[in-house]
Amino acid sequence: MLKIENLHATIAGKSILNGLTLTVPNGEIHAIMGPNGAGKSTLAYVLGGRPGYEVTEGSVTFDGQDLFALEPHERAAAGMFLGFQYPVEIPGVSYLQFLRESLNSQRRAREEKELSGAEFIRLAKDKAALLGMDAEMLKRPVNVGFSGGEKKRAEMVQMGIMDPKLAILDETDSGLDIDALKAVGAGINSIMRDPAKSVLLITHYQRLLDYVKPEQVHVLSRGKIVRSGGPELAHELEREGYAEAAA
Repeated sequence: MLKIENLHATIAGKSILNGLTLTVPNGEIHAIMGPNGAGKSTLAYVLGGRPGYEVTEGSVTFDGQDLFALEPHERAAAGMFLGFQYPVEIPGVSYLQFLRESLNSQRRAREEKELSGAEFIRLAKDKAALLGMDAEMLKRPVNVGFSGGEKKRAEMVQMGIMDPKLAILDETDSGLDIDALKAVGAGINSIMRDPAKSVLLITHYQRLLDYVKPEQVHVLSRGKIVRSGGPELAHELEREGYAEAAA
């Protein structure tokens, strides 16, 4: 699904990623953990195509395609979803309107039939129910007045509606209480646990991994993967910190 080879990237002339190599096969969830400043969010932004990040070396293949040959909207239409640590607010635009336009723009790019208003409402209600979210909240402006947990639940609803092949989730557990953490974990499992889908889950802490059991855990330090292992590695990092693993 995702193959990263010797990836180097800079922002404002500062080197952040320094030879990162990683493969996420179809049907697997891989977690990336690491200290602040290691390059975790930079990796997510580079994969998503955020402006300002320059790739200076290396390659990324997504579902058999050269990722860097695709514009950000083309990456989304090809099946990539990027979840943000801090979802943005968009005053004046209802979540339902935002989600319907987003979905139908992707369907147009794939030459698929657009969903009618009624079809989309049914889909949105189904996905909101799956995440334990009141569908009435989707009538509100995007993330305006939402708590941290509500923003992350709404983002999981968005992911369910978009139904991506690959989800890149950047610290989606940030600021969540126990109930919201469980809901997000359940959302990831219900939407993305599929032989044809994959997840790259970026997190500081092991706690989300209690609900989302990754096949692999990777330690990112100084812009590259320095260690990989099974889920037990996350528990080791929680006990001992990153200094030993990143040495």
